[in-house]
Amino acid sequence: MDAEQLDLFKSNGPGARSSLAADAVPAAEDLDDAALIAALPGAGLAGAPALTAEAGRRRLVAAIPALEALSRRLIGFGQDRPIPEQVAALGALLAIGGHPSASAVARLIAGGTFLGPTLAVAVATAVRLNATLPPATVLALLRHPEPQIRREACGCARPGPGIAEILIDLFGDLHSDVSTAAACALGRMGRTEARSALRHLIGDRPSAEVIEALAAVADEDDIVLLARLGRARPDLAPTALASLDGIESPRADRAAEALRRWLSDRR
Repeated sequence: MDAEQLDLFKSNGPGARSSLAADAVPAAEDLDDAALIAALPGAGLAGAPALTAEAGRRRLVAAIPALEALSRRLIGFGQDRPIPEQVAALGALLAIGGHPSASAVARLIAGGTFLGPTLAVAVATAVRLNATLPPATVLALLRHPEPQIRREACGCARPGPGIAEILIDLFGDLHSDVSTAAACALGRMGRTEARSALRHLIGDRPSAEVIEALAAVADEDDIVLLARLGRARPDLAPTALASLDGIESPRADRAAEALRRWLSDRR
């Protein structure tokens, strides 16, 4: 995401807002905290990247309301292209981290602040911050026409009315990354409906995310699958071992100990 953001700040095409591009660029690193926070809400295309990056570098929790105000100022823009100021604000919120940033991103998404490609960045940021979005917002995002947003929304899914049903529907999504994300989300919820899809993914497209999701719904046969995967894919063995350790089952205990010995001998 970082590399993409660097490119976004260069997208200053014919549709750019000239009144915002003409703002003066303060030396962000020379501003004290209060001055930096005061400059954020009205920051334009030229100043926003430096100001937001500095707020993120300082992990300035007090800047969160100003970053929200900067994002909200641009509501309605960005249906077809990312809005660099909003992307920069999201980057700062991610850098600041913690519950206050997660809550801010959740409020901004639920309030319809972001559109188009910027919404995809926002939902990905929410996932990384482990933000809790309102159930109605998650339902809307899971139904979004853009596959990237549907995929990221799976990472925001929590148990709630209608959520599991939509995730099951997404097993059949034409985009494989969306169907994978949906199966993993359902598995993390402990829903056994995901078991068959996750078993297929373990054999076809194994990943740390798939392993952890299958472990959450694993039966005796799945324990064997995870142990075998740990030997077949040494790069995924630590995740498989940690997942086996987390399953409360004598068979999982034995499988974990055998995999641990195998890894030790291999070293």
